[in-house]
Amino acid sequence: MKFSELNLDSSLLQAVTEAGFTEATPIQSETIPLVLSGVDVIGQAQTGTGKTASFGLPVLQTVNVDNPNVQALVISPTRELAVQTQEELHRLGKYRHVKVQAVYGGSDIRRQIKQLRNHPQIVVGTPGRLLDHIKRHTLKLEHVQKVVLDEADEMLDMGFVEDIENILKTVPSTHQTLLYSATMPKPIMRIAEKFMQEPKVVQIKSKELTADKIEQYMVRSKEFEKFNLMTRLFDVQQPELALVFGRTKRRVDELTRGLKARGYNAEGIHGDLSQQKRMSVLRQFKAGKLTYLVATDVAARGLDISGVSHVYNYDIPQDPDSYVHRIGRTGRAGRSGISVTFVSPNEMSYLRSIEQLTHVRMLPLKPPTDAQALVGQVGAAKAEIAKGLQSGKLAKFETAAADLLEEYDAATLVELLLQSYSKDPESIPVKITPERPLPNRNSRDRNSKSRGRRYNGHGGGNRDRRSNNNYRRNRSNSSHSSRGPRSGSQGFKIRHKD
Repeated sequence: MKFSELNLDSSLLQAVTEAGFTEATPIQSETIPLVLSGVDVIGQAQTGTGKTASFGLPVLQTVNVDNPNVQALVISPTRELAVQTQEELHRLGKYRHVKVQAVYGGSDIRRQIKQLRNHPQIVVGTPGRLLDHIKRHTLKLEHVQKVVLDEADEMLDMGFVEDIENILKTVPSTHQTLLYSATMPKPIMRIAEKFMQEPKVVQIKSKELTADKIEQYMVRSKEFEKFNLMTRLFDVQQPELALVFGRTKRRVDELTRGLKARGYNAEGIHGDLSQQKRMSVLRQFKAGKLTYLVATDVAARGLDISGVSHVYNYDIPQDPDSYVHRIGRTGRAGRSGISVTFVSPNEMSYLRSIEQLTHVRMLPLKPPTDAQALVGQVGAAKAEIAKGLQSGKLAKFETAAADLLEEYDAATLVELLLQSYSKDPESIPVKITPERPLPNRNSRDRNSKSRGRRYNGHGGGNRDRRSNNNYRRNRSNSSHSSRGPRSGSQGFKIRHKD
């Protein structure tokens, strides 16, 4: 379906056209008319399917630009996603002149207070910082008509249930609620019962969720073998842009240092880095100045990055839902993508639970041989040499080059040049500290226990940096709200998109 068929304002269509889009994605074509009709909507869509536009366009259309009050609130799990959503809404709403402001932790709150005084009509924020502004009375929500819970499963996983409930207590009860999630476990539906009025549910079928255009592979390897195997794969596959996922912050730091030591253009992000550093690394990666971005699940949540050709799961995710989020960063906009997951023998039960969720069996990938890796290294060396030849500035070496050609065979000199550009990365030793292996257990038991840990409580500590561990340690605190469920919330109407 074309955007022009969705009853959108001409100013929004102009912005969409300038962004290079004409055809709406399935989640957009299904949910935009529902949002415009004013009903509560649950949209199941992974990152990269255009969900920001699916709620952003109808929200922008219904904002009264002459009303200076906050009319729409978008709640995001991470700072990076909040910033990306703000940028996307700015781009889509530039001809409607809607004011959009993002607020998030790790940034100067005084500057945000000043920005909020400019009367934004849409506010995008992380739960913790939104609550800070509400308590300071620098953010007033009594005129809010629409609330968007973006990446709802991620917010639940990070322990934001209580914060979301406290935010919604300050919003008029007659508001429209839009909930977007990559996965739809039963706890999401229970949250919907509490916060939504007879929501219409649009579900993208699993075959679309697992992205047919992504080739999914697994490599059996022992812990001490993984790093060398992964860099060999880099040499053979030559990714344009690659995401590498590690389980812990220490792992991300060690992988980043190791890749840099071996000459790979890499940087890492995790929750302990400053906001300025994280945003700087992301800008470099989006601009193509970095080839490899190493990240934890928490740091990468909600990242909307186009052009990622490969996803490498150095550590298999403990939660199958996380796998869907990880590989969803590649295979976008009609492009193909590749995901590679390294699996130790005792982690096979986790691999099987992922395959049960995605309905796709990962193909075993044989590690590259030394000879195959060398072919890739030589190919990369040729590309570097070609780039150097284009730059020119070689005239000053003419005399020395002529002397060498008189003394040595030209082919020998070229071989030496290729050798200097394609040194064996494994000649540089890299030590990666072994992580405690995941417990080997039945996938069904693991899934049920994982669900209970993830959704039956809420965490403490810094709200914008909660980890799953904090969440689980505090799960004895019930997530029940003093506010009762809204009436008429049981009759979900499910729409399947084939």
